[in-house]
Amino acid sequence: MLMRSLAFMLVATSTVSAQPAKLFNGKSLAGWEGDTEKTWRVEEGAIVGGSLDKTVPRNEFLCSSEVLRNFELRLKYKLVGTEGFVNGGVQIRSKRVPNHHEMVGYQADLGAGYDGALYDESRRNKMLSQPKKELLDMLLKKEEWNDYRIRCEGPRIQLWLNGTQTVDYTEKDPAIPLEGIIGLQIHGNCKAVVRYKDIELEKIGPAENKK
Repeated sequence: MLMRSLAFMLVATSTVSAQPAKLFNGKSLAGWEGDTEKTWRVEEGAIVGGSLDKTVPRNEFLCSSEVLRNFELRLKYKLVGTEGFVNGGVQIRSKRVPNHHEMVGYQADLGAGYDGALYDESRRNKMLSQPKKELLDMLLKKEEWNDYRIRCEGPRIQLWLNGTQTVDYTEKDPAIPLEGIIGLQIHGNCKAVVRYKDIELEKIGPAENKK
């Protein structure tokens, strides 16, 4: 009985979550990197990207620096647009393409009918999993604040939009990396503004995260 109790304690300890940490202080872009001259800025406690007056010429990403493996990310987003492919996204387990503006990796998509969906950015270039249109129509708050919850644990990635699960995807390809950085996207070729706020990260599972 004692050995069984000790074993249970070890397992429980290995899966205890850390306390959530704020990735954005609501005032500055400290800890983030990207095009802060033309694309990214802080307004009214939110990270803001894009423009309604000028076309965003290409995909732009604002990135954190820490390489993460197992974690849960929570944030709020709002997207408004008038022309083009009005879209954004949250890159996870991703990396920047060297000497290029693009990122490669998983993306929790948003906008253009893809909210709550999991896309593979600049790699397989396809939707890996997405909610049915009827569910998305019921969940999405257009041009208002939406809650995104993103959980990565081993090969499993889960997404929740406004409290309802929209994706439960397990990666089958052993060649796909299960770690990377976080990035916030505004899509190119559109007149749109995306806002992100209340960004919190909770590391989970074994101590596999690293810088």
